[in-house]
Amino acid sequence: MVKKFNTEGYCEPELHYMVDLTDRLKEVREMVDAEKYFTINRARQYGKTTLLTALAEYLKEDYEVISLDFQGISYADFASEQNFVAAFSRQLLMCCENMPEDINREFEYYAYNKAGEVTLSALFILLAKMCRGTGKKIVLLIDEVDSASNNQVFIDFLAGLRQYYLMRRKISTFQSVILTGVYDVRYVKQKIRPDAEHKVNSPWNTREGNEPSESLLSFGDCPRDQMMCTSFDIAADFNVDMHFSAGDISGMLEEYEKDYRTGMDIEELSGLIYDYTSGYPYLVSRLCKFMDEEIAGTENYPDRSSAWTKKGFLEAIKLLINDNNTLFQSLTGKLEDYPMLRTVLYELLFTGKQIPYVPQNQYIEVAAMFGFIKNRGGTAVIANRIFETVLYNLFISEEFATSKMYDAGAREGSQFIVGGHLNVRRVLEKFVETFDDLYGDGDESFLEDAGRRYFMLFLKPIINGVGNSYVEAETRGRERMDLVIDYRGEQSVIEMKVWRGNAYHERGEEQLSEYLDHFHLKKGYMLSFNFNKKKEVGVKEIVLGDKLLIEATV
Repeated sequence: MVKKFNTEGYCEPELHYMVDLTDRLKEVREMVDAEKYFTINRARQYGKTTLLTALAEYLKEDYEVISLDFQGISYADFASEQNFVAAFSRQLLMCCENMPEDINREFEYYAYNKAGEVTLSALFILLAKMCRGTGKKIVLLIDEVDSASNNQVFIDFLAGLRQYYLMRRKISTFQSVILTGVYDVRYVKQKIRPDAEHKVNSPWNTREGNEPSESLLSFGDCPRDQMMCTSFDIAADFNVDMHFSAGDISGMLEEYEKDYRTGMDIEELSGLIYDYTSGYPYLVSRLCKFMDEEIAGTENYPDRSSAWTKKGFLEAIKLLINDNNTLFQSLTGKLEDYPMLRTVLYELLFTGKQIPYVPQNQYIEVAAMFGFIKNRGGTAVIANRIFETVLYNLFISEEFATSKMYDAGAREGSQFIVGGHLNVRRVLEKFVETFDDLYGDGDESFLEDAGRRYFMLFLKPIINGVGNSYVEAETRGRERMDLVIDYRGEQSVIEMKVWRGNAYHERGEEQLSEYLDHFHLKKGYMLSFNFNKKKEVGVKEIVLGDKLLIEATV
């Protein structure tokens, strides 16, 4: 059977190209052997279900694995304890093949409401009987456990599960309990509101009719004393690294290469895929799927050998950035649900403000939980280049209608493309001219906060549909930001910086020269926002060693 790259549902080794999960499964197995109760909280499409499915197979020789999915339990099933017990019992009957016959009959009574009124306590008593009657120790896996975390029956179930697990030295119970979901279900509402709001408790929600908190780094309008740790004060930390390393990606590409012999440079491509995705599993597989199924066989890439190249990869990046997939829909939807999340991300992207990564801070905790940010040396940064570009495009698109800079870029767009190549020098010349006309009299604080955003607004319609741009996270700050433009397989680097005097400017030139070496480029660009009244507005060339630097000043 021909394997495929899969981005729909969990992956199966027989059907799909996958990274090797063996080391991760061994780590989880150690936790199971140690009788741990733990949660796997990762962002959407981060491989949680794939890991659970593989884990069930990995453990089956030594354990009886009960693998449930709370997505299969409807909202109505949580309306009462009796409904929940019935739904839980039906799932149990579907996945348990070796249940003793008498226990099976009792679960059938519960499953189809033949036993009359039943409660959660009755369910846990029956689970204890099941654990006694099964020859192997039992591991309970529940996927999508946060799908109903906004109602009282769910909270009562977690509390009962906790108590049942803690009694394992006195009665027969589960060897290990593993719960997975996006939301960290350790923190749920102390009181379930009877209104129509069904969000997990969040610091991003503001009081009705009030503006968000002014401080991005405060605990906001939903303090910790309104939350409680429900049944998870006993939960062990889950520190298994689920992102794909460049080596993981390389192993997956090696398997593909054995099948198709494209001649690809596996080390180069696995490095590129990792650089853009930071190993986010869905993004890795999506890029590979595009190269295999969407790019190979097109006019510019007639076969797989031409598709699995750096140019083919950059084409896949363009497809992915413009792909309205469920992951991007989910992420951008969170910006509507949680206004302060939008504010934090906007600050990170455009102003260069450094926000410390403090996991006890709810803003940081929730942004990381959804997969938007990660910790880099104690500072919060956007999780990967793909998310960064998608967010840039989203925020910039919201300004299209009113932005004079965007209009200027759109009007003048045709003059910047010469023979299919992007003339970056001409882009800078026209931007300097337009910016000086529109904002030359702006004060320092305005230019420092808005200048780089205005350049990206000007650039967007010029490269739209053909190229993409992203900011190197390592260089983002109030004083320096390196913008990389990909256009038809060609890359250009523009250092956007705030003028801090000649000495700092010269260091910036040296930094740009070093950065060009990383991209194997001989020409680079610098855009300086200079607040000196005697500045010389315009574009000039500077030779620095074997590099040519095009410097623009506004």
